[in-house]
Amino acid sequence: MTPSPVRPGPVYLTVLVIATCGLVYELVAGALASYLLGDTVTQFSLVIGIYLTAMGAGAWLSKFIERGVARRFIEAEIAVAFLGGFSAPILSFAFLSPRWFHPAFYGLVFAIGTLVGLEIPLLLRLLRRSVAFKDLVAQVLTFDYLGALAASLLFPLVFVPHLGLFRTSLLFGLLNAVVAFTSIRLFREEIGPPGGLVARAALVTVLLLAGYASADRLSDLSEEQLYADEVLFAKSSAYQRVVLTKNRAGFQLFLNGHLQFSSVDEYRYHEALVHPAFALVPGARRIAVLGGGDGLAVREILRHPSVESVTLVDLDPMVTRLARENPLFTQLNGGSLLSPKVTVINDDAMTWLEKGTALFDLVFVDFPDPNSFAVGKLYTKRFYGLLKRRLSPDGAFAVQSTSPLFARKSFWIIDRTIAAAGFATRAYHAAVPSFGEWGFVLAAPKPFDLPARLVPGLRYLSDETLPALFSFGPDMARWEAPVNRLHDQVLVRTYESEWRKFE
Repeated sequence: MTPSPVRPGPVYLTVLVIATCGLVYELVAGALASYLLGDTVTQFSLVIGIYLTAMGAGAWLSKFIERGVARRFIEAEIAVAFLGGFSAPILSFAFLSPRWFHPAFYGLVFAIGTLVGLEIPLLLRLLRRSVAFKDLVAQVLTFDYLGALAASLLFPLVFVPHLGLFRTSLLFGLLNAVVAFTSIRLFREEIGPPGGLVARAALVTVLLLAGYASADRLSDLSEEQLYADEVLFAKSSAYQRVVLTKNRAGFQLFLNGHLQFSSVDEYRYHEALVHPAFALVPGARRIAVLGGGDGLAVREILRHPSVESVTLVDLDPMVTRLARENPLFTQLNGGSLLSPKVTVINDDAMTWLEKGTALFDLVFVDFPDPNSFAVGKLYTKRFYGLLKRRLSPDGAFAVQSTSPLFARKSFWIIDRTIAAAGFATRAYHAAVPSFGEWGFVLAAPKPFDLPARLVPGLRYLSDETLPALFSFGPDMARWEAPVNRLHDQVLVRTYESEWRKFE
C-alpha cells in the first residue's frame, strides 16, 4: 500500500530545526577549539571545512539508502541528537588528554557533519510525493538557510552568554530528539513498528535531560581537571572563557585558558607597564587604558596625583564587572574601577580609537598576547597609527609585548611595528615569576631619553633599578623584525611557532 502524502508544513519546520541545530554544533566545536587551542581563525576555518566536507559525504552516502528511508532518517536524527548534544562535554573532557583531543575533535565534527548531510536528501525523498520538485527544493533550501541564519545570530548573542557551551549543545540535542519523535509520528505509515525507534529516542532524551540538569557540574569537573587549582568562577562571555582559580598563595585569572595574572606577583607586571611612562610624562592628566579590564593598571595610574581622568576601554563587560564587583578583585585593585575619575567603556579598542577625537597624555595598551588574528589586529601598524591620532604631541604610551626570552622574534616585531607607525621606541623587560621575563615597549611621537624618576613607594621598581629594565642580554637582543600589518599578521604566525616549543 502506498503511504499517504505527508503534510509539508511540519516537515519544513523540521528542516528549520535541523539546520539550526547543525550549525550550532559547528559553532560549539569552533568556539571550544578557539578557547582551548587559541587562533580563532584557524580553528573555525578547520571546523567549517571539515564539517562541510562531511555534509557532502553524508549527502553522497544517502544515495545508497534505498529502503526504509523514513526509518534511516529518524535513526540519523537520534544519532545527531546524542553526538551533537554531548559534543561540548565530550570535547572538553577529551582536551584533558592532548594525545587524543585532535582525533576526537575532528572525528566528532566529521561524524556530526556526515549525519546532518544525510538528513536533507532523505527528507527530500520523503516529500517528493507531496510537493512538486521545484517547489520542494526551493522550500527546503529556504528553511535550511533560515535555520543557519537563526543559529548564527542567536549563538553569540543569546546562547553562549546565557547558557554556556555545555547547556547550548545539550539543548539543541534535545531539539533534535524532539524532531525524531515528531518524525516518528509524521512518517508512521512508512517506518513500520515504531517501538525500537521510540525507545532509542526516549533513551537519548533522558540522557540529554540528565546532562542538561548536570551541566554546571560537568563544566566544573572539566574545569577542575584542566586547571591545577580550585576553580572559583568559570563562565563564557560573548567573547571568551573567563576562569578564576585560587590556591594558598592567591588567585589567578585565565582568559581562554591563558593566564592573565596571578595576584601573588601581578604588581611587578603592572608597575613595569605603568610607571616608566609616567616618569617620561610627569604631570600627565588624561589617561587611557586599552584592555586591562581587571583594573590593576588603573590602580597604579591612580597613584599619581596629577591624574584627572582615566578612560578604560575593554571589550568584555564580564571582566570589568568582575573587577568592580568581585571581592577578590576589588581587594586587589583597590576598587580602582569605582573611582569617580574612571570611565569604563566596553567596546572594541580599534573601533573606539577610530570614532573618537579626544587626546590623551598617556595611553597604556594591556591586551592579551597576540595568539589569534582577532587579537593580532591590535598589534598592527594600522592600530598604532590610530593610537597616534589620539595621543597629545608631548604624550607617550606603553604596550605589553609578550616575553622577549620565550618569544624573542614576536617581541621585536611589536617594537618594529610601533616604530613603523612613526614613533620613537624604547623596549624594556621585567621579571614576573608567573610569566618569566616579560617585555614592554615605551613609545612617543618624538625621540626621548630614558625615564629616570619614579613615583615613590613602589613594591618592585625604584629609581636605582629602572635603568636595568632597558638593558637586554644576548638571548633577548634585538632581531631585525618585519612589520605586523592588518592584512598580513606575521606576528600571530611567529608567536604561535615560538610558544609552541614550550607546550
